[in-house]
Amino acid sequence: MRTAGLTMNDVWAHRVLRERGVETYRLEGVTAELGVMVESLDLKHRGKEENYRPYLHMTGELRSVTPARALPFGISQVTYSPGQGEKVDAFYEFDDHQLVVLASKGYFTSGFAVPEQVTGIEWELPATADMLVLAPSGAQTEGDVPVVFTQIHDIGGLEIDLESSGYDLAGYFADHSKDGVPRAEAVVDARGLKARSDALNSLFTEDELGLDTEVKQVVGAPVPEAAPVADDMSARLQQIEAEIAAEQEQYQTERASTEGTTENLYRERVAAALQTAEEQEEPFAPPVPAREAQRNRDLNLDLLELEEQEQESRQREVKPAPSLDERKRQVAQHAADLDFGEDGEQSLGS
Repeated sequence: MRTAGLTMNDVWAHRVLRERGVETYRLEGVTAELGVMVESLDLKHRGKEENYRPYLHMTGELRSVTPARALPFGISQVTYSPGQGEKVDAFYEFDDHQLVVLASKGYFTSGFAVPEQVTGIEWELPATADMLVLAPSGAQTEGDVPVVFTQIHDIGGLEIDLESSGYDLAGYFADHSKDGVPRAEAVVDARGLKARSDALNSLFTEDELGLDTEVKQVVGAPVPEAAPVADDMSARLQQIEAEIAAEQEQYQTERASTEGTTENLYRERVAAALQTAEEQEEPFAPPVPAREAQRNRDLNLDLLELEEQEQESRQREVKPAPSLDERKRQVAQHAADLDFGEDGEQSLGS
């Protein structure tokens, strides 16, 4: 019979152990087989004292416990729903023969990786467990079944191998011996290129090696430099700065047009009032160049007036003097005017 199980650290397990008059069966060190849903599998290595021996670290979730012998009341398996089982950590050790197989499949190359087909499936792993079986009640009611509490030994560090588990995981690895780059060479390619290009201090002299002058010229030839990329970077930075400035300007415009924002209040109340005050103020004095032009026009007018006055004075100066007859006529005319004035006064007095 299969039944759902609970872990021994469940609160009900402690209550069952404290209750008296309850029929229970406690089993310790039961050999069992665990059903574990494997979630991840990583290739790890031991420490220096074990010569960095590789092993596999498996993590998963407990889904079932199958004891080697049936439990009381004919229980043959205890199951757990997804998400209800305990977390399992297991460590798979390779034997010497398996390590030889891994090396022949390109273990020392960069492309060597753990196979994906061994994850996402349920593994059957050996273990030992303590179990507590709670007998059903004496009343024959429907659905009344025994309850099983389990505790797996070393569930956070199960040690398994080919002999104990029956899984030969070395056979699942793909062969990368021909398509991968050795790991040592990969490290050199990543970190040693600059060191290779540096000058080498030879242990022998040129005379001992028999080098000629042509070799000197080849060795001493300058190495062409790579094309500078500063211009491209500068242009790219300028483009980015322009894009950022445009985004900021657009953001400010949107903020100014959004009601309730600080920018909108400033534009509607402060900036509008300042613009109205500026329009009502008297016009400013013309700029300096305009004042200079006005001053020059005034000076030109004054000069014209002076020239006209000077011409008039010159005309008066060059006018010929009146003749004697003309002077006599003017005097007689003046005397006649005087006589006319006296007669008028007398007539008014009478």
